[in-house]
Amino acid sequence: MKRSRICLTITIITFIFLYLPIFMLMINSFNASRFGGVWAGFSLKWYERMLQESIMWESLQNSLIVAISSTIISTILGTFAAFALHFYRSKTQKVHYALIYTPLVIPDILMGISLLLFFFALNIKLGLLTITIAHTTFCVSYVTMVMLSKLQHFDFSVVEAALDLGAKMPAVIRRILLPLLSPGIFSAALLAFTLSIDDFVITFFMAGEGTSTLPIYIYSMGKFGATPIINALSTAILCITFLFVLLFHTFSREEGEI
Repeated sequence: MKRSRICLTITIITFIFLYLPIFMLMINSFNASRFGGVWAGFSLKWYERMLQESIMWESLQNSLIVAISSTIISTILGTFAAFALHFYRSKTQKVHYALIYTPLVIPDILMGISLLLFFFALNIKLGLLTITIAHTTFCVSYVTMVMLSKLQHFDFSVVEAALDLGAKMPAVIRRILLPLLSPGIFSAALLAFTLSIDDFVITFFMAGEGTSTLPIYIYSMGKFGATPIINALSTAILCITFLFVLLFHTFSREEGEI
């Protein structure tokens, strides 16, 4: 079969369309000029300005608090939900599966509005607590789907052999299940953390007065024209994201080998 130049051309154009803006953003983060269209020399001043933004660090702290809290809670709940869906088959479980799967297909803006109305109805003040609850709501679904796929390929004959040899269930969980499933649990937690710290739409509805996360801070900076600092911050986030993706693939590959 001959290679198609049309397919190759379309592929190259697609990659240019996707990655050229990111590449230009990274270059402009080192541009001494405030305007990206003019190259005024290599400079790190925008990174220095970024480090001096106290509001940015406060927003980052809020994002980390929300992301870590929602990741821990959603990982625990999602793992138990995956075990329940995997081992128990009934009509009730179909409803359970639908409830888990629904947040994956509902648009973020619809989920944000519905949660906002829900918290208003309960007279709950918007803030970090409501953001954490909202992030946990959709992160549980992703964790459950990841863990469910891991459990479907897990060899439970090892567990059965340990029980036949007289091991108690707590010891089996501690010494067999958790070590073997730890790469999958870590991958699910890493995915939940990435989704939480990167979320904007739902966070925008859940953030109360005086509460800001990093995505909301970046949005507000863009409105005031602080583009060079945004470029530096985006480049730093991009490098951290690549690190998380590398860790995710590393643990996924280790789990596949197991």
